[in-house]
Parts: sequence; C-alpha cells; structure tokens
Amino acid sequence: MKKIALTMIFAGATLMAAGNGQALFAKCAGCHGQDGKTKALGKSNVIAGLPADTIVKDLEGYKAGTLNKHGMGGVMKGQAAALSADDMKALADYISKLGK
Repeated sequence: MKKIALTMIFAGATLMAAGNGQALFAKCAGCHGQDGKTKALGKSNVIAGLPADTIVKDLEGYKAGTLNKHGMGGVMKGQAAALSADDMKALADYISKLGK
C-alpha cells in the first residue's frame, strides 16, 4: 500500500511540473538566477526575455548534444536530458517573459 501511495504522489508531482514553466525553471535558477538575468557560471548570455522559439531550439540542441554555446554543452545536455518537448515549450514560454 505504501508503494502505491508513494507512486501516486510522485506521479502527481511529475504531472504538476510537466508543462509548468515556472516549476521547471527552479532547476535553471541555480545558474541563471531567479530572474534569468545571471550569466551562468559567468559564461553564458542572459536568458531572460529571449524569444521562446530560440530557447526551444537551444534546449533541443543541448539535449541532442549538438550545441555547445560558451562551452556549456556538456552541462546543459545533462540539464535538458529529462525535458520533454512540452516541458521545453513551457520553460521557453516562461523564460521569454522574464524581465518584461
């Protein structure tokens, strides 16, 4: 019974995070700042306010391992690995509105 309850709690939390750009961004904020205006590890560009389609394209490239902006490809590949296409869209939409 405990396994079922824990599974349902985990599944519910996962579903709540999926498609919720703000919740997904919590993982990004450690490097990019709560407002998306921090240069991650002092290397990246500020991501707040970037166009959503650019963010999705970049996340897809990082996930595929084909993008290495500012030498951050390896770090970002690990961060993007678990993101679904819907997660990327929700996250990109949220980031694109930061700082506006």
